[in-house]
Amino acid sequence: MYLPSAFREDSLDIQHDFIRAHPLGVIMTAGEGGLMANHIPCLLYPEGAHGVLRLHVARANPQLAQLAAGHETLIVFHGAQAYISPSWYATKAETHKVVPTWNFVAVHVWGTPVIQDDPAWLRAQLDALTDSQEKARAEPWSVDQAPADFIAAQMRAIVGVEIPISRIEGKWKVSQNRGVADRQGVVEGLSNERGDAVMAGLVARRGGLD
Repeated sequence: MYLPSAFREDSLDIQHDFIRAHPLGVIMTAGEGGLMANHIPCLLYPEGAHGVLRLHVARANPQLAQLAAGHETLIVFHGAQAYISPSWYATKAETHKVVPTWNFVAVHVWGTPVIQDDPAWLRAQLDALTDSQEKARAEPWSVDQAPADFIAAQMRAIVGVEIPISRIEGKWKVSQNRGVADRQGVVEGLSNERGDAVMAGLVARRGGLD
């Protein structure tokens, strides 16, 4: 990933928190079938030097063969993103030497997948993934609420995947390369014109405006 120094985020804790908040990863592989990508929810565990991802894919998914081939895989996690109008910059009124850009937050992860076909591993992954999304509900749903034979049949159709993270990069491109007045203009434009409180908050926090 292209990483100008102003946009780098090297804190592993911040990168991990981001993945947990945006768990739907884009799994990218290459092989005899060409390039493939699938959107798959992942769970992150703080194991090893950079963490471990655990997920599952459909047994019928053709990408499974590439995941099982022992080659490096790229996983991309996306967060907030927004178009930034040059009209929001204070610099526009001064010089007009401004152009549009796009703000975004993303974390890229690399690792070599390991296939996990053990039913106990797979059930633990399903329980953990479900709990991660259900636990905040007043009446959380759990896997064991479904009939056991139904769950067993569903599990036969999926395969677990574990990806020890060998490399991780974070990019927070949120107007840090602009002056204070321009950053303030971006916050106001996002808030008032776009109603985008999430990106406005990121620009404010990273730009020291809050």
